[in-house]
Amino acid sequence: MPDPVVLFFALGLAARLARSDLRMPEPLYEALSIYLLLALGLKGGAALAQSAAPALAGQALLAIALGCVLPLIAFAILRHLGGIDRSNSAAIAAHYGSVSVVTFAAGLAYLNARAIASEPTMPFLVAVLEVPALLVGVLLARLGTGREAHLLRTVREAAVGKSIVLLAGGLAIGALLGKEGTAPLEPLFGDLFKGALCLFMLELGLVVGGQLPALRRAGAFLAGFALAVPPLFAVLGAGTGWLMGLSHGGIALMATLAASASYIAAPAAMRMAVPEANPALSISVVLGVTFPFNVLVGIPLYERMAAAIA
Repeated sequence: MPDPVVLFFALGLAARLARSDLRMPEPLYEALSIYLLLALGLKGGAALAQSAAPALAGQALLAIALGCVLPLIAFAILRHLGGIDRSNSAAIAAHYGSVSVVTFAAGLAYLNARAIASEPTMPFLVAVLEVPALLVGVLLARLGTGREAHLLRTVREAAVGKSIVLLAGGLAIGALLGKEGTAPLEPLFGDLFKGALCLFMLELGLVVGGQLPALRRAGAFLAGFALAVPPLFAVLGAGTGWLMGLSHGGIALMATLAASASYIAAPAAMRMAVPEANPALSISVVLGVTFPFNVLVGIPLYERMAAAIA
């Protein structure tokens, strides 16, 4: 049976391509993004309260290493194979090294629908993976330009961005309350989660449909990059999950995270830190190619990969 998350995304995409007047109110979109980030954080935080700290520390170090390696690979491909200038290569690499919380949520929904368990601490690794690639992207853009001194400002801005604050804040609240303390919140942040995710995916389908004209202008190389890099990065993510000792579901989610690309935190950070980069290039390939590929094809593929590894 098709996943309702995918069907809602397809509905939004079809509506935009058909030039329907369907629109999601902007305040609702913002409210749904806040809700999803908090819900993931609370769930992960409640699990953190019962987890062994040494094991989590080792997993966090591996996640940070992965978050640094992915943008370096993406930058090398874009700069040396695609001939794209340093600023745009660094900005796009930062998008592909960072992670998409919504793609993670879609992967989690896919696993839950198939009764495939995953480690409840995975949202903690999402928060850990969000920032390193942004910093590496800024360093790559500024290397040799004399602007490296502003890196601390970028670190601060990335750390207090909306997605990090909500996800990390939810993790902290969930860890303080534990399973029993968060139980009264379950009807709101647990039972309604998939319905809210479906509404969010409807809006993203509309957004992706609107990005297709910009994607045509981005060029064939970037479109091919946006299709080829997710499976490559998924292999690296799955390998990292295996080194972490994760389960079948955990490895699938690590592969999904590595294959995803940020379209919330990364655009804001790159617009501030690398203003000379063209944001249309990054957003069009992330939302026009990578995101729909992962939702429609990638997540099932990564789950099968994880099953073989696990």
